[in-house]
Amino acid sequence: MVEAAGSPSPPDDASGRPEPLSRRDRRRIVFYALARPSLTTVGLLVVYFVVPLDHVGDLSAAVAIAAGLLVVVALGWWQLHRIMASEYPGAQAIEALTTVVAFYLMLFATVYFRMSVVSAGSFDEPLTRIDALYFCLTVFATVGFGDIAAVSQPARVVVSVQMIANLILIAAGIRVLSAAVQWRRRQRGIG
Repeated sequence: MVEAAGSPSPPDDASGRPEPLSRRDRRRIVFYALARPSLTTVGLLVVYFVVPLDHVGDLSAAVAIAAGLLVVVALGWWQLHRIMASEYPGAQAIEALTTVVAFYLMLFATVYFRMSVVSAGSFDEPLTRIDALYFCLTVFATVGFGDIAAVSQPARVVVSVQMIANLILIAAGIRVLSAAVQWRRRQRGIG
């Protein structure tokens, strides 16, 4: 029988290895690994669309991005520790990646929206919240349709920061998560 995530399964035999999971138990673990970050993402979207961002004081984009990226790093560090202590590190890594990426995207969408409100000439058209989220996603996915473009120097700097951070998040983030999962599996003797 599988117990709640984080609590160890009783050893199957004297080897100390946990008993194999049934297909149903594996599906349940993956479901919970996707459900929690999905709810987090929905919560972040609700906050993004409900908080009155067009009335927030004139916080510079550089300060907002620096603070937000520090939160992303702290969130990633906390998730990394959860992976390394998890009974199911692969499932925890899915949760970690989904949660960190959702927060990261909301950060840049918020900055783009605020830039459009504070300085209408930052983009080639005023951005609604949906436009800002859409623009952020096109930059993240590197598709850049060209229907929305950063035209001011500060907006181009922020977009450039996101592009570089995208590469770091994808390359280093996935590598670190994979290493943590492998380390935890070796620690548990799962191989």
